[in-house]
Amino acid sequence: MWSIGIYVMGLVIIGMIHWTRKWRNPTCTAVRLPPGSMGLLLLGETIPFFFTSKSLDIHPFLKTRIQKYGPLFKTNLVGRPVVVSSDPDFSHLILQQEGKLVELWYMDSFVKLVGLSGSVKDGSCIIAGKIHKHLKKLIFKQLGPENLKEKLLSGLEETVNQALSNWTTVPFVDVKHACTVKQKSTLIILRRMIEERQESAGEIRRSSGDLLDDIVEEMKNNSLFTKDFMSYIMFGILIATFETISTTLTLTMILLTQHPLVVQNLEVINESLRMGNFVPGYLRRAIKDIHVNGYTIPEGWTIMVVPSAIHFNPETYKDPLTFNPWRWKDLAGNVAAKNFIPFGGGVRSCPGVDFSKVLMSVFLHVLVTKYRWSEIKQGEIVRAPIMGFGKGYCIKVSEKLK
Repeated sequence: MWSIGIYVMGLVIIGMIHWTRKWRNPTCTAVRLPPGSMGLLLLGETIPFFFTSKSLDIHPFLKTRIQKYGPLFKTNLVGRPVVVSSDPDFSHLILQQEGKLVELWYMDSFVKLVGLSGSVKDGSCIIAGKIHKHLKKLIFKQLGPENLKEKLLSGLEETVNQALSNWTTVPFVDVKHACTVKQKSTLIILRRMIEERQESAGEIRRSSGDLLDDIVEEMKNNSLFTKDFMSYIMFGILIATFETISTTLTLTMILLTQHPLVVQNLEVINESLRMGNFVPGYLRRAIKDIHVNGYTIPEGWTIMVVPSAIHFNPETYKDPLTFNPWRWKDLAGNVAAKNFIPFGGGVRSCPGVDFSKVLMSVFLHVLVTKYRWSEIKQGEIVRAPIMGFGKGYCIKVSEKLK
């Protein structure tokens, strides 16, 4: 009896070892996968991916694997096979080839939240792509270069002036303060705003309404744009705007405090965006087998383009961890096109790129021409993998003597 139990246990152990080895080193018939490891059974390498790093440099999870496997490697994150790319040429190709080689892909939790979950071939991510296209058009209409120049620029400058003036009246300011608005209450408020705007839709509409007007108008013609769905989308826009701009400005002020001689350099924003790398990666999903550098990325696998690895590539940026705005004077345009992607690329590039750059430019212009600041509490840079500043970065702002 005992011998039968031992025999069965042995078979189970052998089976588990075989299953684990197959998990860690998956093979596909007649194809060669990129090098790498799938990590622990079921968990993959998710845990080290989310480890905290107190450095501006590439996250250790990525850096060690790039050094070991090269610019393309496979891994497993949150239960999905992923190919990570730090190769500028391949990353540029992937961002430009949506609908041909890849499709837009969100984390499964977000996809389920908005009701778009499904397989590669069921069209769910095609629907998500169409939604993104509509939203990009709406956002670009309100925040594109023309509208910024004609309608928003003076208002932005006035808002920045008022904000900085208010900062001078308090002992210190935490530049990157926490977003304290609860998601649930915010969504209720946004849904109510949409309903109120719908109720007033019968009134004479202004010739140039705001983003909410445009969304309400779009809801009339698109069944995908429900009240609940658009509430989530608007909340996402608010959070994305707050997080990206506030994080970049905080990092910029930390770097300017450390390098005061560069405050008048026009390329400070590009250099801060290069070093900030707020977005840990751009996600796409292969809609067919992709062949690159002798490897095959199977259909259905996720591809993550990592901007930090591209922005800190010493072959493109000399001394990449050094804050050097002057480097942009010598960087050729065609080189920057593939090696500078803080706002994504291709048809999915961020529609708010012009607004973000203008707002940061206005803020820095007003700050350095009318005010001075001193550091009260140094910000601790933390990546986990999204960049933050630990317990905050506090400064004292005062007006310059006239």
